[in-house]
Amino acid sequence: MMSPAPAPSPTPILVLDRVRKTFAGHIAVDDLSLAVPPGVIYGLLGPNGAGKTTTIRMIMDILQPDAGSVRLFGAPAGDRMYAERIGYLPEERGLYRKMRVLDVLVFLGEMRGMERRRARQRAGEWLERLGLAQWRLRRIDELSKGMQQKVQFISTILHEPALVVLDEAFAGLDPVNAQVMKDTVLELRARGATILFSTHIMEQAEKLCEHVCIIARGRKLVDGPLGDIKRTRGGHHLVVGFDGSVGAAAQVFADAALVKKVDDYGQYAEVELAPGADPQRVLRDLVGSGARLARFELREPSLLKIFIDLVGPEAAQAGVRPDA
Repeated sequence: MMSPAPAPSPTPILVLDRVRKTFAGHIAVDDLSLAVPPGVIYGLLGPNGAGKTTTIRMIMDILQPDAGSVRLFGAPAGDRMYAERIGYLPEERGLYRKMRVLDVLVFLGEMRGMERRRARQRAGEWLERLGLAQWRLRRIDELSKGMQQKVQFISTILHEPALVVLDEAFAGLDPVNAQVMKDTVLELRARGATILFSTHIMEQAEKLCEHVCIIARGRKLVDGPLGDIKRTRGGHHLVVGFDGSVGAAAQVFADAALVKKVDDYGQYAEVELAPGADPQRVLRDLVGSGARLARFELREPSLLKIFIDLVGPEAAQAGVRPDA
């Protein structure tokens, strides 16, 4: 009996094919190709100046590529028949500052094809959910920056788009509001939306994204499912947490027979073991050095470590934060 044929791969929502963009001789995006499958959270990651925002502007038909092509829902980018299926939160926020919160949301909903009554109902529901219901009749310029950001986020998803493009959506949010936004993004994905999520905050990307594409200096360095990337980056990695005293841990980490590379943050360290090194010996040597351990775990490398290894520590320090 013949086994059934494998199911065909789903058609990508978004495809970039060898896209290139230059500004006054500077190459902002260089021969970039990627494909975003439907129903996933796809992270477009890179340090500041990597070309993330330029790429997103070409996807949104704000900029035209000098070479290559962009396709959305199988059609060339800029096809207006698909505009209402996309929600876009740009890096540079912009709302009508003298308008009332509810009015601006209803107006933007209508601009995206919503009937006025439906836009008003959905705006009220989202304002209630994100803790802004009591501000619905206030002007935008009376809100804090964090509140304005949540209003603009609502305007991005109000019309229930199939593709949501978020460029640094969590920038400037306090931890509580960042958590609310994260939960909302996961809910959108659960409802079937595809999320293109651009960020340089690696901890958030690792928690949210199923697929990632890391770019630097306009070029793609790695692209694929996050789990596959972690496995193919190889090596044995330890996460070590200290409970106060680190003892002579630095001497243990300096032993080339045990440790190939270490990212030492003081009370926390990520260690890549040398080929053939026994993690139990590292544990024994750390305890023998006088270190008090709160955590000792053998695991895959973190996305932050992969990112730093790929783009280099100088670029990473200039353009990435390890956490929120």
